[in-house]
Amino acid sequence: MADAWTEQPVLEGRHVLLRPMVRSDGPAIVDAASDGKLWELFYTVVPGPGSIEAYLDRAEREQGWGRVMPFAVIEKVSGELVGATRYMRMNAPHRRLEIGTTFYASRAQRTPINSEAKLLLLAHAFEAMDCVCVQFRTDHFNFASQRAIERLGAKRDGLIRNHQILDGRVRDTVLYSILASEWEGVKRNLLFRLGRA
Repeated sequence: MADAWTEQPVLEGRHVLLRPMVRSDGPAIVDAASDGKLWELFYTVVPGPGSIEAYLDRAEREQGWGRVMPFAVIEKVSGELVGATRYMRMNAPHRRLEIGTTFYASRAQRTPINSEAKLLLLAHAFEAMDCVCVQFRTDHFNFASQRAIERLGAKRDGLIRNHQILDGRVRDTVLYSILASEWEGVKRNLLFRLGRA
């Protein structure tokens, strides 16, 4: 079980492949974020041409500390990188982590990609890493993200007021979680949704 907290997996489904993000993914990450100019959304932190190096530096630094596992999201049909996500705030002694820093190119949004990526990440977290809790956080103004997290079956834990200062704006953060005891129900929900996609 200790290896699951230190060795990053490759996770593969019918629609999506999640593999470790590498520095050479930088141009493809910017290309994916360019589909919709996602870095212009004030309530997200998505890398653009001017911030990709800092984004990759931070991912490498935090991965070195054992706090994150960043993934490139690859669409299976096209083989293209269409987004990124990660395990973050990893805490092995307390068997908790967060899934976040997630974005998808506009062309990949409202497709089975997010549901399957979350199914793969949650299955690995609960079944291989033996997590007791997986969290999600999003900006109070990111209503689309809140709806997507709720569709997974995560429950809203609350609102952290004045949680962060991002680009001079004080951000309120909405916190969600899935507990190990809820995983089987969430898994059935995601499989059902994917079966209808």
